[in-house]
Amino acid sequence: MDVDIGNALETRPGLTEETLDRLDDRVADAHDRIARGMADDEFGYASLNLPETADPAAIRAAVEPFGEPEAVLTVGIGGSALGAATLADALESDVDAHFLDNVDPDAVDALLADLSLADTVVNVVSRSGTTAETLANFLVVRDAMDDAGVDWTERTLVTTGEEGNLRQLAETHDLPALDVPEGVPGRFSALSTVGLAVTALQGHDVEAVLAGGRDGMDALSGSLYESPAYAYGATTYALAERGALTNAFMPYSESLETFAEWFAQLWAESLGKDGLGQTPARALGATDQHSQLQLYRAGPADKLVTLVRPTERADAPIPETDLEGLSYLGGSSLGDLLDAEFAATEASLAAADVPNVRVEIDRVDERALGELLFGMEAACVLYGELASVSTFTQPAVEWGKKAARGLLGGGDFPEAEAVADKREFRID
Repeated sequence: MDVDIGNALETRPGLTEETLDRLDDRVADAHDRIARGMADDEFGYASLNLPETADPAAIRAAVEPFGEPEAVLTVGIGGSALGAATLADALESDVDAHFLDNVDPDAVDALLADLSLADTVVNVVSRSGTTAETLANFLVVRDAMDDAGVDWTERTLVTTGEEGNLRQLAETHDLPALDVPEGVPGRFSALSTVGLAVTALQGHDVEAVLAGGRDGMDALSGSLYESPAYAYGATTYALAERGALTNAFMPYSESLETFAEWFAQLWAESLGKDGLGQTPARALGATDQHSQLQLYRAGPADKLVTLVRPTERADAPIPETDLEGLSYLGGSSLGDLLDAEFAATEASLAAADVPNVRVEIDRVDERALGELLFGMEAACVLYGELASVSTFTQPAVEWGKKAARGLLGGGDFPEAEAVADKREFRID
């Protein structure tokens, strides 16, 4: 992973090299804290050890009984699904990957109607084993399998904690089960059993993903000038302190579109604390040059744009044409056009004094994705250290979970009582 922060300097709001020099001393202190946390396997910091602590052999053993399925259906939400979805959507496979990460009944019914459940592995993921959305969807899926005459116990893989409903279910029915890693929040779990079971079921190289993560680990150092991940984390933090409170995250590869969704959860849930944080906005190049770039260039000066791309990709030639005004396209390729769109967007933003950062990987493959996932996690942890926020907690999310559970009769929670206090001002 390479990071170019040149277009984040001397912009509005922007940085100077002198600012970065001063910040680098704080990066060194933050790195020391992160390194201690990793060495002690502290909660949250243990996430950055996953490239070394994850066990690919255990993952392969858990998925081996399923052979070569036609599809894998992951039932999970948030960090229990987005890491796996990022890898699945980025890498091509003959095994289709689907994700039930919402409880929209229309979407659930439509997906189940299209799947051959007899040829599908159901991968149900919940650390606590009590996540309402996940368990509700799993009960619906299990019922659909029964209706289709499929023995769900022969097609189900469980990834969960040591205790809880899912652990009891796995033990009762002797289901293949993987342990979620200790001390790792869900949004930081892509490089673990949580994210990699689907990777293994699709036939991808799990070891290569973890090797990429180790490449990212090896690149960490006590200076932002020597670590791409820390350069990104420090730059985004410093820009947010100067008013760039929106981070428009814009991959120039459709295979990385889900990666932008994963990044959005990581950034929002980790850093949105105590009135601080930077709002992630998902975009896709070149599509959103035509739908969002107007705002980024000419709107409020409160944005950073992160441009992400692989430097190597498959290509497709553009046929010659006699159409007036389009002949310049003939003889080039779609890759050439996308590269030109990338460069034009980057230059357009710079010309408008909008800070932007370029993040590049060599290609979209297992190793590069592992490094990219790790790099963004390390960048997020560094940002949290610099901002003095509790990076690994999510109290605001827990409030909403309690309210929903109380509304459904799952306990007596004062958060649920607050729902009745909603102010109404209807216009019919």
